[in-house]
Amino acid sequence: MTKEEKKSLAGHMNSLFISEEKEKGTRDAIAWALSTYGREAALSSSLSFEDQLITALMVETDKDASRIFTLDTGRQFPETYELIDRTEVTFGIRIEVFFPDYRKIQHMIKENGINLFYDSVEKRHLCCNIRKIEPLKRALEGTEVWITGIRRSQSVTRKDMQMVEYDEADDVIKLNPLLLWEEDEVKAYVKKKGIPYNRLHDKGFPSIGCQPCTRAVKPGEDVRAGRWWWEDPLHRECGLHARD
Repeated sequence: MTKEEKKSLAGHMNSLFISEEKEKGTRDAIAWALSTYGREAALSSSLSFEDQLITALMVETDKDASRIFTLDTGRQFPETYELIDRTEVTFGIRIEVFFPDYRKIQHMIKENGINLFYDSVEKRHLCCNIRKIEPLKRALEGTEVWITGIRRSQSVTRKDMQMVEYDEADDVIKLNPLLLWEEDEVKAYVKKKGIPYNRLHDKGFPSIGCQPCTRAVKPGEDVRAGRWWWEDPLHRECGLHARD
């Protein structure tokens, strides 16, 4: 499809999956993606509650058509790697793992130090770009629909996102099937269905990324407060979902 065709399709489909029964809308959205695009639709999973829920629904809908990948930045928590293994065993699938270019990592660290991301927003974005955004572009090659676990209530940077939208940076249709769900609804569903989740969630980590850039949050704090906590909330994106 051309860029204009993708924009038109996203605009047309956006309202079709909005339902008072959130689970139905989510299931319908996933079924549409898998039946229409097969393995040209892919979930980028950070192994969050949201991504684990979507993984379960994708496998339930059409296991053979379910393509799921994750980005290994090289600085993940041990619990995250353990969850990849548990998820593969539970659902009988293989999660594709994409890594950053080691040469660019070596150069970046040589020039800026091992923990450059604490020095400035610009250096943190450099690190995220090399460790996440470039591997994502490789992962999305040949992909028509990019499925994500984004929810509007996760952060101020996500409040205007749509269920189906055109992502110009990667020239794909982006599908956010859990967009309207609240955090407690996602957690309740995952635990009710026995879907595997990261053990760090039970230790005060509602949102989990790279180990140096993630901390536990206090009761009542925003769900994203533990990500890049030293920065202004308006900057707290790695760039995967906040690019021009």
